[in-house]
Amino acid sequence: QVQLVESGGGVVQAGGSLKLSCTASESIFEYGYGMGWYRQVPGKRHELVATVTNLAATVYLASVKGRFTASRDATGNTMFLEMNNLKVEDTAVYLCTTGPVHAGTVDTVYWGQGTQVTVSS
Repeated sequence: QVQLVESGGGVVQAGGSLKLSCTASESIFEYGYGMGWYRQVPGKRHELVATVTNLAATVYLASVKGRFTASRDATGNTMFLEMNNLKVEDTAVYLCTTGPVHAGTVDTVYWGQGTQVTVSS
């Protein structure tokens, strides 16, 4: 059972920045796993924000391209999501996930508890 711990959420004004971190309890990238961030707002289905594979390939939601940067650390168990030029519509609970990579897609096997990001106007 892989445990995921997220940090870095908070309240920021529009145009500001936040950096999220997600640390796994094991060196999941060495297992061929990837990591990803989803976000969810009440009443809506969660949406994929960004993923990074074990080979450091990244995928982004179209609306965050150019503003968000996903990366992984060299130790093999942490993913970062640097969020710049935040918009009110980025407000959501951000959830970290990890799982095997298949054809560039990260399976969502394990989930973290989520961290709230609130962007004020």
